[in-house]
Amino acid sequence: MNRYPLWKYILIGVALMVGFLYSLPNLFGESPAVQISSGKATVKVDAAMISRVEAALTKATITHSGVFFDTVGSPSVRVRFTDTDTQLRAKDLLQKELNPDAADPVYIVALNLLSASPKWLTAIHALPMYLGLDLRGGVHFLMQVDMKSAITKRIDSLAGDARALLRDKNIRHTGISRNGAVLEVRFADADTGNRALGVLADGLSELQLVVEPDGSEFKLVGRFKPAAILKVQESALKQNIVTLHNRVNQLGVAEPVIQQQGADRIVVQLPGVQDTAKAKDIIGRTATLEVRMVEESGEAAAALAQGTVPFGLERYTERGSVPLLVKKQVIFTGENLTDAQAGFDSQTHESAVHLTLDAKAARIFRDVTRESIGKRMAILLFEKGKGEVVTAPVIRSEIGGGRVQISGRMTTAEASDVALLLRSGSLAAPMEIIEERTIGPSLGADNIRRGFLSTIYGFCAIALFMVLYYVMFGVVSVIALGSNLLLLFALLSMLQATLTLPGIAAIALTLGMAIDANVLINERIREELRNGAPPQTAITAGYERAFGTILDSNITTLIAGLALLAFGSGAVRGFAVVHCLGIITSIFSSVVVSRAIVNLLYGRKKKLLKLSIGEIWRPVEDTDEAATKAKPGKTANA
Repeated sequence: MNRYPLWKYILIGVALMVGFLYSLPNLFGESPAVQISSGKATVKVDAAMISRVEAALTKATITHSGVFFDTVGSPSVRVRFTDTDTQLRAKDLLQKELNPDAADPVYIVALNLLSASPKWLTAIHALPMYLGLDLRGGVHFLMQVDMKSAITKRIDSLAGDARALLRDKNIRHTGISRNGAVLEVRFADADTGNRALGVLADGLSELQLVVEPDGSEFKLVGRFKPAAILKVQESALKQNIVTLHNRVNQLGVAEPVIQQQGADRIVVQLPGVQDTAKAKDIIGRTATLEVRMVEESGEAAAALAQGTVPFGLERYTERGSVPLLVKKQVIFTGENLTDAQAGFDSQTHESAVHLTLDAKAARIFRDVTRESIGKRMAILLFEKGKGEVVTAPVIRSEIGGGRVQISGRMTTAEASDVALLLRSGSLAAPMEIIEERTIGPSLGADNIRRGFLSTIYGFCAIALFMVLYYVMFGVVSVIALGSNLLLLFALLSMLQATLTLPGIAAIALTLGMAIDANVLINERIREELRNGAPPQTAITAGYERAFGTILDSNITTLIAGLALLAFGSGAVRGFAVVHCLGIITSIFSSVVVSRAIVNLLYGRKKKLLKLSIGEIWRPVEDTDEAATKAKPGKTANA
């Protein structure tokens, strides 16, 4: 009756063993490390960097406990050390070794923390869960996005589009200007203004256009529609968040928090970052794109060979440190680039980058390519005032319509990299740091200790109560509760979730909810025993009849947790993740694991007369009735 088949015990054993293995990395803590990543958009870190790092450390007799190449996020090389003193020495050494010119660093050498788990655990992808800013320490930035600048840039772009549309339709105007966030186009007469209104209403759908008299002239006034303003602001925020993600990847931060707060602010949290100045430097980096023509004349080549730069030209390097002479005249900038995606050439099937330009840049680009067939065009990325050539393709034919394709000797990965650089190399709107907080690792360690102790004390208090009140069934409940915690930590580690202080609160809540299910089961078994059921029947009925109540209560709580997960953010979302996973593990542990243990203890006893489930209290009415039915001269036992 109360027996599980062998496969069920094997399944439970495997689940608990997997839970133990994947929870184990959380016990080993973290080791100080140094991370080397690319400091320039056109430089990539590869596995060959490992030998350079090892050679530099060996020459300086600095011992390390491992060097490895990490491809997660931005490629980087990481070196693990046993203590922070060695870590700081290694950082200074590698900084000088890899960046001979301190004013123009090629690589970012940053302090970091890495898991100290053994290699055999890492080999089976058993990794510790991430710790949030409040537990691990790190830096918190609140950044204000200049929305007025974003709207101004969009108006300037629309002014160029308006100029191109009117030129195509041969509609004369006396001037196009921007007055704050308002676009103004002047005409000599009302008829011309009305004709222009019909043309621009289709091409500039974001603006609400009206023709108004302006002295002896007429002007067409364009103001942003409310929905268009929101769209521009949302687009600026999203592009800035994407750009920040790309920059933060260079720091190797595990689970950074980069999210919108309100209508015009972005929160950046970097757990585990020790080098705050480096973090501010990378986050505050500004990057701009420019498109210029390459000078390839014989005189230019001779000057380049002699190391001189002719008047009107500038010297830059392409990928692979190939020098190029580029004209100073800028064809268009990254502000005119609306999109960049990696793809393939429809004719040669080679990897390519497809660009989309706004109307102003499309017109200029069409004229330039018509006159420059067979010449090279350079796309430059400027960071901190220093520029590098991302790519310099050859112009094959006149390119019109605002759609440009860059192809030739590029791998798929290189095409994706170029598209990413072009698409998110610069911020859509300027930002400034309006709030900065640094949480030290000692405070984070204190939070971990307090959270750990609160969980342990809560577990011990629950265990003591259950053992005293339910005796052996209380012991079973405590073992099930321990397996619940084990499985919950394993799931959090497998999913690489971020544990925060609210997450620890959710773990404490999970303890109470999990033991509540065992209380329901134990009380149901007691009730069956009061009603005169045999012990084996009471066990079966107790688990089966309590399961419906347990399932209903957990499903309703899970619905609330999913609502927090869907609509919450930040700390609320972290609480919801642990809460929802805890509900799943508590159902399994309180019903399946505890039932398996009870079956092992009592299931094979055919003549089971008694259960160790504590004192079975009987109602007073039952005691009185038993006394009246007792024989004269006898006393009924309660």
